[in-house]
Amino acid sequence: MVDPALALLVFTVLVVGTAAVVWPRRGVLARLVEYTRLTERVRLEDAVKHVYMAELAGGVCTLESLAGRLGISTHKASVLLTRLTDLGLVQIGETGPVLSEDGRESALRTVRTHRLWERYLADRTGVPAVDWHDEAEHMEHNLTADEAEVLAARLGHPNWDPHGDPIPTAEGHMPDLQHLSLTGAPAGRTVEITHLEDEPREIYDRLLTMGLALGGRLEILARDDRGLRVRAAGEEFQIEAVGASNVSVRVLPVGERAGGAVETLADLQPGEAGSVVGLSSACRGPQRRRLLDLGVVPGTVISAEMSSATGDPMAYLIRGALIAFRREQAGWVTIERVAESVEVAS
Repeated sequence: MVDPALALLVFTVLVVGTAAVVWPRRGVLARLVEYTRLTERVRLEDAVKHVYMAELAGGVCTLESLAGRLGISTHKASVLLTRLTDLGLVQIGETGPVLSEDGRESALRTVRTHRLWERYLADRTGVPAVDWHDEAEHMEHNLTADEAEVLAARLGHPNWDPHGDPIPTAEGHMPDLQHLSLTGAPAGRTVEITHLEDEPREIYDRLLTMGLALGGRLEILARDDRGLRVRAAGEEFQIEAVGASNVSVRVLPVGERAGGAVETLADLQPGEAGSVVGLSSACRGPQRRRLLDLGVVPGTVISAEMSSATGDPMAYLIRGALIAFRREQAGWVTIERVAESVEVAS
C-alpha cells in the first residue's frame, strides 16, 4: 500500500518540476527559447556589422572572413548569409554580399551603440582601455535604440569614440575619413595620432604599453622594413611595422616637433589639476596596467590633493578616489594643466 504522504510529496515534486520547465517567460524551456532567439539575433547583427566593416575598409565580406570573425564554420556562415538575404538585409552581388539600405541602417545602429558604449567606458569608468572593445561587443546587442539615445545624451552627443573612430549619428550618417597610416608617414616629420585600431587586442595592448594615445605626437626619426624609430616626449623608441599599421596619423606642418616641454603629475602642487595626455613609454607591464585600471587614461582630470611631510608620495584625486603616487610614478603621467574647478564640475 502506497504511503499517502509519500505520494503527495512525489506529486508535489512533479508539479513543481513541470512548472519550472514550462512556466511562461520564467521556465527553463522559455529561457532556452529566449537564449536561442537572442543568440540568433546577436549573430545576425554581428554578421551585418562585419559586411559593413568589410565594405568600409574597401573590401568584400567572404564566407571565410565571416566564419573567422564569428568563430563559426563556413557552412554556418553560408546559412547565416542566406538568412540575411531572406530578411532583406543583404543582397548577393557578383563579388559577394552587399548591404541593402535596411542592412546598412541596422549595421550603423550597432556600430553607433558600440562606439557610444566605448566612449562611456573611457569617460565614466575605470575599465582598462584594452577591455573597452570587448565590453562594448556585448553591450551593443543589449541596448535598444532608445537606450542608446539616452546614453548619447548623457555623454553630450560625442562625435568620436576613444579610439578616434567617428560615431554614426542617430540618423545613420557616417563622415568620410581620410586616414594616413603611420607606416606611410614621411621620415623627418612630426605627426599627431588620430586613431588607434583596437583589434587585435594584443597589438592594441602593445601600442598602449608604448605610451601611444589619441592626440599624442611622434617625431619620425627613421624607418626600415622592421618598423619606425620615433621620438615622443623626449624619449626614443621603436614601433614595429605590424603595430605601426594600426596607427593612423596626420602630418603636422614643417617645424613642429614632438619633444617640447612636457608636464607630468609630479609637477602639480596641492590644489592644482591636470588632464591626462598619456603615459610615458617608461611605464610598462603591471605598473602601466595598474594606472589604466585606476582610470588614468587620456582626458581624465586629476587633481593634487595633499603631500607627505617630505613631498613624496603625493595624494591625487582620480575619478572620486584618493590615490597616493610616488614622484617616479607621477612622472609617468603626462598632463595639460586645467583649472581646479574642472575637477569639481566633472
